[in-house]
Amino acid sequence: MNTIIFATNNKNKVDEVRSILDQKFKILSLKEAGIEIDIPEPHDSLEENACEKARVIHNLTQKDCFAEDTGLEVESLNGEPGVKSARYAGEDRSFENNIDKLLTKLAEKENRHAQFRTIICLICNGEEKIFEGICKGIIIADRRGISGFGYDPVFIPEGSTKTFAEMSMPEKNIFSHRKKAMEKLTAYLKK
Repeated sequence: MNTIIFATNNKNKVDEVRSILDQKFKILSLKEAGIEIDIPEPHDSLEENACEKARVIHNLTQKDCFAEDTGLEVESLNGEPGVKSARYAGEDRSFENNIDKLLTKLAEKENRHAQFRTIICLICNGEEKIFEGICKGIIIADRRGISGFGYDPVFIPEGSTKTFAEMSMPEKNIFSHRKKAMEKLTAYLKK
């Protein structure tokens, strides 16, 4: 079984990726790989941030690795919070505060269309590849559900009546932006 380092310490993301790959590859988080660093996300695009994280880990370990960056892009907010999704509320950022800021900005908006977009940067055998996954949906006015993380309690994907936070992991993976990107990565790795 191939071992790949996932350049994150976000347990939610690691669990989600492992559920998607379903034992096809052995995924190591940074902590599990013995890497104790915090990689900054200084760039203005998901692509640049994902590649920055993957390059840092590849340069450090010389091992196959991948990194991802995900953003929620809301139409009526010109793509906000986008690349700043995890840091949307600034210094007081938390899942709750980020959602509060989003709902406040959307309070007077009729258009609540949004999409989650995941970019994965894989460095394998010294080659760099980019994979993208998108999940379109809407932002609702009130939180629903207790599963998931981030903006999951206020996001309903197209084709569902449930928020991501109301879904089990297998249900979420039917729609998931991260799953779509991971499936492309998996197909590439299986070649």
